[in-house]
Amino acid sequence: MARTLIVEADGGSRGNPGPAGYGAVVLDPESGEVLAEAAEFIGTATNNVAEYKGLVAGLRAAHALDPEASVRVRMDSKLVVEQMSGRWQIKHPDMKPLAAEARSVFPAGRVTYEWIPRAQNKHADRLANEAMDAGKTGKQWEPRDSRAALATTATPARSAAARAADDAAETAEAADAAPGAPAAGWGAPDLGPPATLVLLRHGETALTPEKRFSGSGGTDPELSAAGRRQAEAAATALAARGTIQAVVSSPLRRCRETAEAVAARLGLEVRIEEGLRETDFGAWEGLTFAEVRERFPEDLDAWLGSARVAPTGGGESFAAVARRVAVARDKLLARYAGKTVLLVTHVTPVKTLVRLALGAPPESLFRMELSAASLSAVAYFSDGNASVRLLNDTSHLR
Repeated sequence: MARTLIVEADGGSRGNPGPAGYGAVVLDPESGEVLAEAAEFIGTATNNVAEYKGLVAGLRAAHALDPEASVRVRMDSKLVVEQMSGRWQIKHPDMKPLAAEARSVFPAGRVTYEWIPRAQNKHADRLANEAMDAGKTGKQWEPRDSRAALATTATPARSAAARAADDAAETAEAADAAPGAPAAGWGAPDLGPPATLVLLRHGETALTPEKRFSGSGGTDPELSAAGRRQAEAAATALAARGTIQAVVSSPLRRCRETAEAVAARLGLEVRIEEGLRETDFGAWEGLTFAEVRERFPEDLDAWLGSARVAPTGGGESFAAVARRVAVARDKLLARYAGKTVLLVTHVTPVKTLVRLALGAPPESLFRMELSAASLSAVAYFSDGNASVRLLNDTSHLR
């Protein structure tokens, strides 16, 4: 069977027309892994032209990976999706050749188009804005400049005013492209119910009371007797609430055991998400903070001072954790739109999800308390906004 690739693309213009750029990302549909990124500053252009150029770049990146693949294109431009799907006419002279170029990359029938909310297109949007930022300084975007996976829902890359201008231009073009469409535009969208991620930290292991670094690079300990009791208490509380519709767990044993206790009570299966694993603490695995301070004082100070510094011995920085957690979050939000999902994970992923939802700086990770088997919750709306509903609730353990 032919391989399937996902292309997400976006474009923007600061002025419409004005300084413009596009971004595109190619993803593996199963793992959500980023396979390729593309972005470029294109000078003065309209938002719609930039979106079409982003589409072409994304298709070309997918073709370079596998010319025999089938491609699912996902964009938040209703105009591009409807026109490329053949449901709307293309009348603008600047877009006709771009649409023809997009159709020439893969044979007809191998590409499908899907509209997605902006909240689900953050990666491509951030790339487009990185390209425009580079153009502002007289440079072109390069892959090493990518920060797309760190995009947060609370800090949109484009201002609300710029997005409103984009909407106005697209609505006007849509009215021209779709005969009989209401001239007044689409109006405010119905956001629908949010996707709610209920975040359960795993129960205690033998290392937890001793406050030892226990990440994804250590011994993968099982739950202790106390941890199993905590998992059962969490399961009882969640069953009483009756809102959980799916259970997703980190691959590490302590999380799987906690998740299985809850899922058994709820009659659900446990799905594993690799992106929810704990930080790899390298040479610090199994050590207390005091022991790390004694053995690696300079490394520890550097780590405490920057989210981009990794623990000694090939560990994982908080910035790297944030990138994979953000990718996992977006994949889960797309899969479970409008549903309430339990994520059984670890201290760093939970704190990272809360931090990103709040738009808080990386150092805020050190300012949150997160107890074993505690519950937190974040709701995500289709317009990109997030709401932290709960943090470190341990009432079910008392």
